Amino acid sequence: MQMKYQYNLLLFLVLMLSCTSGSKRNDLYYQDQGEIFTTGYNIKYAYNRSLKEDIVAELNRFDMSLNPFKENSIITKVNRNEPVELDSFFLKVFRRSEEISRTTGGKFDITVSPLINAWGFGFQNMDTITPEIIDSLKDFVGYEKISVDAGGNIVKTDPRVQINTSAIAKGYACDVIADLLESYGIENYMVEIGGEIAAKGVNDKGDCWRIGIDKPIDDVTGMLHNLQAVLSLCNKSLATSGNYRNYYIKEGKKYAHTIDPHTGYPAQLDILGATVIADDCMTADAYATAFMAMGLEQSVETAKQIPGLHYYFIYEKPDGSLGIECSEGFEQFFVKKDDA
Repeated sequence: MQMKYQYNLLLFLVLMLSCTSGSKRNDLYYQDQGEIFTTGYNIKYAYNRSLKEDIVAELNRFDMSLNPFKENSIITKVNRNEPVELDSFFLKVFRRSEEISRTTGGKFDITVSPLINAWGFGFQNMDTITPEIIDSLKDFVGYEKISVDAGGNIVKTDPRVQINTSAIAKGYACDVIADLLESYGIENYMVEIGGEIAAKGVNDKGDCWRIGIDKPIDDVTGMLHNLQAVLSLCNKSLATSGNYRNYYIKEGKKYAHTIDPHTGYPAQLDILGATVIADDCMTADAYATAFMAMGLEQSVETAKQIPGLHYYFIYEKPDGSLGIECSEGFEQFFVKKDDA
């Protein structure tokens, strides 16, 4: 259920280079870029100096907590069943993941990595997967099989249980950097990490931040980008997930890259792209992923239970044409064509 292609799904960011006055303190807009978590980040903010060193230090701290590919990170030690003290980053992501797993009936599940790994990158192991393999892996997949006790210790029902928080961690990282910027009194910023976005205030033109949503195009290269819509984001966070650039076809049916934790197989569902807007990016990130495994009808019903959550779904109709399903009030985020 991880393995998101949000870079390909979303982003056309309308970003201007720094050195333009914008805030009421006549601060400059600085733009810091780099790479973290094997993806890129792009952070723009109005302040009296660059905070890149502080930003990089905070991202590295985060990386040492939740990067499952880092040898000595906290999450790696949890997966190896080694004694480790859980930090605030890990605990917040883990507890929020538990909550969202319950809300989505287990369609969001940070223990699903063994199934994802079994299928292989780009479904390279598709022809060797058997029902027996899937059933054996499902014995130690399930969010209810791992917990944190009152003493702050990890408890597993099976030592083989492993977690990967990539479907929620980039969103939370945006929140973490947003908190860092706000600790300096910064009121105008846009934080983008791997396609997830936290935004506050206005850009250097005095407008809400402009975010583009790509049209779903069957383009495995990820090079073609035609805009479906342009959104205006003020004091909100946004995340996207999509299936239309990463799928396989078997016996005439298209299967998404999203793994259904219940079945252990790629989901064959109707949503091609999910854009979610919420008050915090961790929430937006997790639900954008979950909705891809839930399908249109269940996603719409679940979204109604979550205060402040807005969605924009691009889905495939039975005749193969595209449809749009938006939450009530989503039109407030659209930028008029004349202003885009």
